Amino acid sequence: MTSSVTVQQRQKERPASPLPRIAPKGRLAALDGLRLLAALMVVLYHYIAFNSAAWSKPATERFPVAYVPASYGWLGVQLFFLISGFVICMSAWGRSIGDFATSRVTRLYPAYWFAVLAATLVVSIWPVNGPGPSLSDVAVNLTMFHEPMKVAPADGVYWTLWAEIRFYLLFALLIAWRGLTYRNVVGFCVVWAMAASVAAGLDVDALDAVLMPNDCWFFIAGMAFYLMYRYGPNLLLWGIVAATFVAGQHFAFNTHHNVQKYVGHKLPLWPLVMLLALFYLAIAAVALGRTSRINWRWLPTAGALTYPLYLLHERIGWTVIKEFENDVSRYVLVPALVALMLAASWLLHRYVERPVARLLKRGMTKALADMRAPRERT
Repeated sequence: MTSSVTVQQRQKERPASPLPRIAPKGRLAALDGLRLLAALMVVLYHYIAFNSAAWSKPATERFPVAYVPASYGWLGVQLFFLISGFVICMSAWGRSIGDFATSRVTRLYPAYWFAVLAATLVVSIWPVNGPGPSLSDVAVNLTMFHEPMKVAPADGVYWTLWAEIRFYLLFALLIAWRGLTYRNVVGFCVVWAMAASVAAGLDVDALDAVLMPNDCWFFIAGMAFYLMYRYGPNLLLWGIVAATFVAGQHFAFNTHHNVQKYVGHKLPLWPLVMLLALFYLAIAAVALGRTSRINWRWLPTAGALTYPLYLLHERIGWTVIKEFENDVSRYVLVPALVALMLAASWLLHRYVERPVARLLKRGMTKALADMRAPRERT
């Protein structure tokens, strides 16, 4: 009797998880707009600032003004990671591990499979920037696990997909082991940040591969922002966000150093910090409900195009540039190429990604149902 009373008293004294401030439903149009911004930043970085073999002259000569802002377009990846932390937490809430896995597979693979094959076909037919990948490498690329298998990517931008997959796998462990609650997600953010800090100091490849000390800060910040969106802000969540910003900008400096090799000129650091701060402020505005009035109809479509655009633009775009550089003004070629890639992205989304995703979801749902209720087989 005494033991029962003690347990009841402890349960009353234990602080409960905060109740949701709002009931999040549907798409957040502002995030779709930010996705488009992130994708266009990366596209313009590769088309204008990146010293690829596509252009015959360096960026400082071919785009003497535009190359400066375009040189910071690589930070669109960090914005993608921020958005991913927010959206993955939101979309996985209240769902089973099977549902989460199904949503991620159907989101990532259909457009990716097509993009790998399309990029390989284009660079094989027009090898103006070097030979295309071998059939063996293409086959490995289709798994999306080419990076851990030490196989060259079919397109350079695909390295970020391995970062996303590692985040999904870590998050899936949380769903399977503890489930998604306010307390569990906060604990996950704190433990991941501390473990990544230790991994950064140890410089062990295996730990770096799992904990991602260079990029994890933006995923963690996105999750903390989602908790603000769902439950309201508090000092702990703001502390997590502030800590990730401090750590994230520090590790972004390392990437910045490498980017200077790709663009071929020195870049000041202050725009990097300013842009990261603006990204954080933009996601904070979404989390605090300041963007609820942004509901333009075209934004969900724009958001749907960003993933195909990201997958298609680099090697195919460089091939087009190489073919037409001497025939078309660069100030016409780049805008026309961006428009072409957006149109191709819409076609990919409408006629490949959506129908294949539906078929894949149907098959995975049936397979998961079979796992939950296995049938006897003779």
